[in-house]
Amino acid sequence: MIGERKVICVDMDEVIADALGEHLSRYNRDFNASLTAEELKGQWLSDYVPVEQQATVIDYLHSEDFFAVLQVLPDAQRVLRRLQDRYEVYIATAAMQVPNSFSAKFKWLEKHFPFISPSRIVFCGDKSILRGDYLIDDNPRQLRLFRGEGILFTAPANLEVTGFRRVDNWLDVERMFLS
Repeated sequence: MIGERKVICVDMDEVIADALGEHLSRYNRDFNASLTAEELKGQWLSDYVPVEQQATVIDYLHSEDFFAVLQVLPDAQRVLRRLQDRYEVYIATAAMQVPNSFSAKFKWLEKHFPFISPSRIVFCGDKSILRGDYLIDDNPRQLRLFRGEGILFTAPANLEVTGFRRVDNWLDVERMFLS
């Protein structure tokens, strides 16, 4: 906890940015498919698709425009703005998994979340380095590493994960932290 206000760290991909939506759009375009998020049911997209297509799906992350075109998840902007009134809010993204994403992720955050100071954006790999009270993340591995309380943000790949408080959307986050 920094000062008297509690600290909330928030992941980027699949928590405030719809990376899966962009992945599915590109996959469906490139493989003439009609795959939906609902079909993944507890699997990551790269594990779900046929082996011969996995490298292409992973390569999407390395394209220059991937992170630049992501859609903002519903209510994320409004709720994050409100959270800042009562909490210290940081965006913490595991950008080290895709090092060429730094610039695009930073520009995306500047465009869609200009009210979050650049000094509150953390590019990391292992989120155990974060010092906060809460981490809102879709990746259970990152939540297990985190020293505070992990809040699991629902995504198709984590539907079967238990052991964390769960939020399905930003309205759930708002109820959890601001009600």
